Amino acid sequence: MYLLHCQQALQSLDDAHAALQAGRSIVRGKIRISATSDFGRHVLKGWLDEFNAQYPEVKFALVLSDSLSNLLFDDIDLAIRFGVLPDSSLVARRLAPNRRVLCASPEYVAAHGAPERPRDLERFDCIFLTTMSGQANEWRLTRGDEVETYTVPLASSRETNDGAISREWAVAGYGIAMKSVWDIAADLREGRLQILMPAWRSPDVPVHALYQGSRYVAPRVRALLDFLVERFSIVSGELGVYLDSTP
Repeated sequence: MYLLHCQQALQSLDDAHAALQAGRSIVRGKIRISATSDFGRHVLKGWLDEFNAQYPEVKFALVLSDSLSNLLFDDIDLAIRFGVLPDSSLVARRLAPNRRVLCASPEYVAAHGAPERPRDLERFDCIFLTTMSGQANEWRLTRGDEVETYTVPLASSRETNDGAISREWAVAGYGIAMKSVWDIAADLREGRLQILMPAWRSPDVPVHALYQGSRYVAPRVRALLDFLVERFSIVSGELGVYLDSTP
């Protein structure tokens, strides 16, 4: 533990020294970034390539996990996560809103039809996530003043602790999944998935960037944060077309 703290302190000193020598913020060095598996593979990886085109002296260590990494002991500079986190020691910078939607492949819908309201889901195959806090198989949906909760049956449904697998199963036609619209953006554009019951909303879980409040934020991390804010803003507008039918 002591060694890890010393390594982080020395890296911060190097960053500050380089900035003073040049009289400006130098964007270079390694950034250790953590993200969920699906978002990291299908969205963030491409964005990091774009960032590298602007800042070729930055190197990345990308850690993908659907559980929240321990930023200190995993030596993570920045974590991208969905929802509000209980750890008040972390600085959370909101990056974008995030809709979670029910989705399925067009082939599955053609073969089985589509639900019109949450209670209809009992007639369909469902896919759900298992998290560290348990099974995320309770789907609460609202439409105006209407509220319905559907509990996905454990015995007859597919489950996984990997968000990328749940998306792949949905694309392959194994059933209906609850996914972040960010995770399935490419699938919506390419027609591999479609949103079901868009008028029914699940609770929003905004995207946040998390970092240690006690740690010096290097110029490369600040530059990446600003870049991510811009990318999220641009793509949020593009995703709006798939949610236009939502009140």
